[in-house]
Amino acid sequence: MTEPGTTRRRRRRATSRRLRRILLAGLVVTSVLLLTAGWVGYRGWRAHGHLTSAAAMTRQLGGEVFDGDRDRAHRTLAALQEQTASARSATADPGWWLGAHVPYSGDDLAAVRDVAVAVDDLARHAFPALLRIDPAVLVPRSGRFDVARLRAAATSIDEADRAVRRVRTRMQGVPDGKLLPQVRSAVVALRDELAELGTVTGGASTAARLLPALLGGDGRRNYLLVSQNPAELRATGGMFGAYTLVQVTDGRLRLVRQGASTEMGQFDPPVLPLNAELRGLYRDLPGIYPADVNLTPHFPTAAALYREMYRRYSGTSVDGVLAIDPVMLSYLLEATGPVAVPKHTTLVAGTVTRSLLSDSYQRLDPREQDKYFAASAMAVFNSLLSRTVDPRAMLAAVDRAVTERRLLFWSARPAEQREMAGTRVGGVLPERETTPTVGVFLNDGSGAKLGWYLHPAAELTVGDCRPDGRRDLRLRVTLRSAAPRSGLAKSVTGLAMSGDPYTARTLVNVHSPVGGAVVAARLDGRPIGVGSGVERGRPVAIANVEVRPGTTRTLEITLLTPVGAGDAADLWLTPAAHPWTTRIQPASTCDQ
Repeated sequence: MTEPGTTRRRRRRATSRRLRRILLAGLVVTSVLLLTAGWVGYRGWRAHGHLTSAAAMTRQLGGEVFDGDRDRAHRTLAALQEQTASARSATADPGWWLGAHVPYSGDDLAAVRDVAVAVDDLARHAFPALLRIDPAVLVPRSGRFDVARLRAAATSIDEADRAVRRVRTRMQGVPDGKLLPQVRSAVVALRDELAELGTVTGGASTAARLLPALLGGDGRRNYLLVSQNPAELRATGGMFGAYTLVQVTDGRLRLVRQGASTEMGQFDPPVLPLNAELRGLYRDLPGIYPADVNLTPHFPTAAALYREMYRRYSGTSVDGVLAIDPVMLSYLLEATGPVAVPKHTTLVAGTVTRSLLSDSYQRLDPREQDKYFAASAMAVFNSLLSRTVDPRAMLAAVDRAVTERRLLFWSARPAEQREMAGTRVGGVLPERETTPTVGVFLNDGSGAKLGWYLHPAAELTVGDCRPDGRRDLRLRVTLRSAAPRSGLAKSVTGLAMSGDPYTARTLVNVHSPVGGAVVAARLDGRPIGVGSGVERGRPVAIANVEVRPGTTRTLEITLLTPVGAGDAADLWLTPAAHPWTTRIQPASTCDQ
């Protein structure tokens, strides 16, 4: 029989052995984790260095591509690929994999790995494809676009776009809710950069696919080139004043005829059926008057109405409508240099907007002003076709115009229009959106040409989260008038419906986000009543804002986002004669 003391001693020795084994195992595991952490830290330090270098080289590469230094750009790309490959390798070993599966820190290490892979994929697949494109193929030479070379370039542009879309998809799948602030910041920044890059490559890919046919590569095309006049504001930029019928065959453009919208007269009943939403907001005006087709910000509607009006007036059906404005002409003049307009003056980049939107009304008969607009537009485009223009300067001008929505295009061919609809140049007011977007669209309310003197600004603040999952949005729009108190021609002051012919009367249409709502409106701090309606799933508020010379009016609108909106928001604004001053203030996520 075993003595109780002996039993207790055996139990103590067994317990001690188990404790030693547990302690030894713990020390081994801890050592492995410490060694892994040290190794991962070292590899992370190296990955950080490679990614930092890659970021600098990417900026350098962009500058070299824009400057046309293709030899240096290829050398920079090779160095960039070396850095991104090293960053990818530094985050690919077993130690990093083990660290990525450890609680707490694992998500951050996995996210860093995703960033490294994404940047390397861009360097390996997207950037080389873009470098294969010669920018010169995108501009005309000797009055003609080279349609065959455009078709060849489309392959490389599409390859780059597909690579960007793959990387965007990967990064969208990275969970960022519990990441360290610096890691989350890097993930969000890369997503933003990819979104911007994707917009560029996506638009370029669509354009490259469509341009050969649009430029008459598959047969002759006819287009209306319309000049928007922001001196008399409309939602898409300005009243459709002058037009030019342009014929394109195998890349070669030919001017057929020019005219003014006023020549078409009016059409009653409307030339095309208008749905109840449009009639509720704008009555039948867009379908009756050529100058009012773009009271709506949805460019396809405006263009289709104008095309039908022109068909009934002239008997000619066109294949599409292209809209530009004098501000875009100023950008193009920076690429071409000064351009002479026969029987008028010489257009210069720094003064063309004033010449067209202000001075012309003081020195020309109203019937001659639209002709001057059309002649100016064609003089600039003829210079692009006949002169040797730096491709980078021209593409920069076009890109700026597209970004500011000063260049819009609609195709009468349904298949082409479906592709255009997803691009910025398509001017489509979307019925679905990922980021809640508030539209601020300006329509002149008196037939005046005082838009030149208006200086607009908009501030959008993302507010608090509501119990129902929506967010408050606070919009503040200011309009300042720099108009004189006397001395303007009657063609500028218009109908003087407000009593004072120098007071700018503007109808400010505020479109809420899709699925959102308009809550309240105040003008200069006082509650006001507003017109209301719905357009393409967006509740709309219409406020009449009258601005006397030298004064500023402030319109404040409270809106709601749809349920489940994030912490960001965006603005869509009427392109005015003078650039908007804008500010968007995001908010923290609702669960913080």
